Amino acid sequence: MKRGTAVVWCMSVVGLMGACGGQPEQTPAPGSGDTVTTATQQLVPAPPTPFDSYLYIAGNLSVGSAVTGNTGTSAAYEGYKLTVPAHTQVALEVTHLGTGMGVDTGLYVYGPKTPSGYGYRPLYGDDDSGYGELSKLPLATLDQAGEYLVVVGWSNGLAKNYRLQASCVGGACVPNPSPAPANAPVTLAAFPLEGNLQALVNAGNAYREDMYSFLDRYDFAWPYSTPATLNAAAAAVLARSEYAGYRNDPSPDTYTYAAFQSRMYLQFQPLHQAILDTYGEDAANAQVKSYFREFSTGPNGDNWRTLNIILLPVSRHVLVYEQTAHEI
Repeated sequence: MKRGTAVVWCMSVVGLMGACGGQPEQTPAPGSGDTVTTATQQLVPAPPTPFDSYLYIAGNLSVGSAVTGNTGTSAAYEGYKLTVPAHTQVALEVTHLGTGMGVDTGLYVYGPKTPSGYGYRPLYGDDDSGYGELSKLPLATLDQAGEYLVVVGWSNGLAKNYRLQASCVGGACVPNPSPAPANAPVTLAAFPLEGNLQALVNAGNAYREDMYSFLDRYDFAWPYSTPATLNAAAAAVLARSEYAGYRNDPSPDTYTYAAFQSRMYLQFQPLHQAILDTYGEDAANAQVKSYFREFSTGPNGDNWRTLNIILLPVSRHVLVYEQTAHEI
């Protein structure tokens, strides 16, 4: 069986920072005299909810800019309002430049805001992926237009400044984007699957024992005016070791998204529209490439598996939907 769905907030993506919106924070070179000190502070978890009673809204944050705050003398959180158009992709970082020595941060994104607030579950979060014990999100894809809340927290009140930077890395925030270079690669970052989609997968998997499916979500930063290609998305997926078994399919099939629905096991077909609704994608834009493999594990042990790579080019997501069936 395939491994379970990953439950990480984000994975580092090489080359995402600095696509636009200012220069990203750089790690000092070896021998520069500016060294990283780690392993001295506790983790900074997501803030408890609801926020209203204690979370200080310090102001507004714009893509392509930075704000400065101060930790004060005790552990706390501060929030910044970030308003963006749909399908904006940003990098968020508490930078070494402008942040006091020894400050330990956490960084979380909520939203978009509704009449009920920003929601209780972070869309993205990080503790120590930046310089030292500072926080960094190389890629946050904000599917819906609206106001988001970016929260900085710290475990140690040192009465020192911190600097929060928001940079555009793709999508709707890129001014005057240029066409994608020929054969531009797609670089994938894994994220947790949204709860509504996972619930549909779980419901389908409870339907019968001999048919099972998995759905994984990947994002890719894309600052270009022309969309990523399905072949580039498929190459990025097959380069991952967990999908290596499908590389030998000599003739993978491609489908429009509408045609793909009939290729899904019946109990999983509610996912078809739910994927589009979750990410705000038009079915006319979505494309699917499917790879097949068959193998036997012994008498009455035939297995059939299909790897379906779903490219959502406007919202910059790749969904990997794997169907499995076996003899019983």
